[in-house]
Order: sequence, then C-alpha cells, then structure tokens
Amino acid sequence: MTVTAPSGVTRAELAPRRAEIVRATLPLIGERIEDITREFYRRMFAAHPELIRNLFNRGNQAQGAQQRALAASIATFATHLVDPALPHPAEMLSRIAHKHVSLGVTADQYRIVYEHLFAAIAAVLGPDTVTPEVAEAWDRVYWIMADVLIDLERSLYDEAGLAAGDVFRRARVTERVDDPSGAVLLTVHPLGADFSNFRPGQYISVGVTLPDGARQLRQYSLVGAPGSAELSFAVRPAGEVSNWIAEHVRVGDLVDVTAPFGDLPTPTAGAPLVLVSAGIGVTPMLGILAHLAETAPATPVRVLHADRDVRSHPLRDRQRALLERLPNATLDLWYEDPTGAAGARAGLLDLDDVDLPAGAEVYLCGGTGFVQAVRGALLGRGVPAERVHCELFTPNDWLV
Repeated sequence: MTVTAPSGVTRAELAPRRAEIVRATLPLIGERIEDITREFYRRMFAAHPELIRNLFNRGNQAQGAQQRALAASIATFATHLVDPALPHPAEMLSRIAHKHVSLGVTADQYRIVYEHLFAAIAAVLGPDTVTPEVAEAWDRVYWIMADVLIDLERSLYDEAGLAAGDVFRRARVTERVDDPSGAVLLTVHPLGADFSNFRPGQYISVGVTLPDGARQLRQYSLVGAPGSAELSFAVRPAGEVSNWIAEHVRVGDLVDVTAPFGDLPTPTAGAPLVLVSAGIGVTPMLGILAHLAETAPATPVRVLHADRDVRSHPLRDRQRALLERLPNATLDLWYEDPTGAAGARAGLLDLDDVDLPAGAEVYLCGGTGFVQAVRGALLGRGVPAERVHCELFTPNDWLV
C-alpha cells in the first residue's frame, strides 16, 4: 500500500502483507505500548546515560509524558499506514521534526532508538507474539517514520544553514525583567551567530548545566518581532530548568541557545486572525503580535486569553502595549477570579458568544486540555481544521 503525504512529507510504503500483520497486531501493540516505551527508555538510558543527562527532559521522563508521546506517535503513524483514508499525520511529524532539530537530534540517533525499542517490544510481548514476520513488519513501520523525520530534519538544518546537530551558540543576557505574574522575561544576544531571521511564534531551546552536572534543555517561545539581533523569551518557574533560570540567570551571564525553530505558519498580512491562549501560552501570541505591529498593523486581530486572575496573567502589560499599536485589534479576557480586572469575563474561556471573523486563521496555545477543548469548539463552530494552528509546550503533539 502507498501513503500519499502532504507537501513536505515524503511518500511512504508498506507492503500489503506487512500491512495485514501491522493491522492485526496493532491492538496488542497499542494495549501494551506504554509498557513497551517504558522498557525502551529504561534500556536506552542504561546503555546511553548521557542522553537522559544531556538531551531528554528529565521532568517529562519522570511524569511519563515523553513515553506516552513516543508511544502515541508511533501508534498514530502505524494506524495511518494501514488505513490511508485517515488524515495524514503530517502536522504531528512536522512538530516532532522541529522539536528534534531544536534539540540537535541527528540521524544516527534513530539507530540507537531502533535498537532499544525493538528489544523492548520483544521483551514485553515475548517471542510467541513477536515472530520474525511480526518483527519485520514493525521494523518497516519504524523506518518509514524515521526516514520521514530524518528527511524533514535534514531540510530544516539546511534551511537554517546549520550542520546537523550544530544548533547551540553561546549568548549573553542583555536584559532581565521580573514580571508581576512571576514569569521572567530574558533578552539574549547570541555571540557569533545571526538568528534574527526567525518566524513569529517560533521557539529556541535553552541549555543549562544544573548543580548535579546534567545539561538539561527547555524550549521557550520568542516574544519579539523577527529581524532583531537579540532574542527575547519568557520563563515561567516550573520544572528544574525554568526554576534554575529564574533563580540564577542575571544580566551579563552566558547561556546556550539554539537557532529558532517551530512550524507555526507566518500569518498572511491583512488577513483576519484569532489568537487564543491560556497562561504562559500567551508567549507565541506575543511574537505574532510583535510581528504584526512591525509589518502589518492594520491586520484585524481578535485576541482571546484565559488565566486564573489578573495577577497571574503573564506579560499582560507587554500584550496591551502591542495591542495599542494595532488599531484593528480587540482583546477579550476570561479570569477564573476576575476581581480587579475591569471588563474580564468570569470563568473559563467560552467561544459560544465570540464572533469569529469569516475566513480567519486561528492560533491556539495553552495546556493540553485547554488546546483540545478550544480546538474542538472551533471545529464545532465550523472552522476548518487546516485554519487552526496549535502550539503545545509538552510532548503531546499527537493529541492535535
């Protein structure tokens, strides 16, 4: 069988007999896949402890988020291979590829994943289930997916003018602003690198060496307009990397940052936009607003933001300052506790009474539950799925 992928994602093939085997074993693999991925990571980190210290986010590992993400992405891809009538998981693959290059993942690391993943499948399911024929079929599924991602990642490295994996540069902190919400806004100047040609809504990875010697990475959305030699991003203290940055990084310090990546499309100048966010999910929306303020201030923009209360709303003053530069922009706020916030609605964000401009592109960012709920509401309102562009700060790309 042949899988036809959207532009930017290569064609993939699974022979009919192998497709039958994958279809027959998919329920069993799916039923045990979290056990499989848990065993996979145990084996891989035992053989390559440098990966958990220097590449994989330990917080996501501890919470099981990374395991679920790997399991779900493989299962989603395999399901499409055996049923091409389903929507192609091109968006999921694109998000994964952008996150991989932002972490400096290289093609040779897919061989490491393959070795330990298939050892884990055999260990969990046993030889009676994982016959040579079954192993060959799932081997093909893995390498189809891996080859698609490797091709995408090679293109992203080439587009950025970087050698595969060579994404980190030293940067000096030029400004730190402690926001009333508790977030920290940092501006850095990369040394010996020009990362100014980024797209609105993209992110960078920041690497820090923690007290135990581990070099951990975290991704942060850029809140400034493209074209600047400096990069600005907000850090909300939550998790060991963000906590360390908020507690220790000061003006003049050096940090490691990557070239910007991320697959949110650049808004079309003048076309109506709806920007929907919750909590720290406001950050990519600020990048889009900054871009519009510089390049297309007449663009009609409807901004919808939800938070706990006015005090927890990250970078609220920066958001309002950008909106003042956009004469056709409006702001709607929902606070669980609207005390002291004139005009804010009480409770959770609700699209029922919101007028959505015809033909608008919608950008959506927040926690996983928020993104799922709002995306479902948008689709229920008749907004085409291809006009809803989601960003997640956790490895749950498969959910959207």
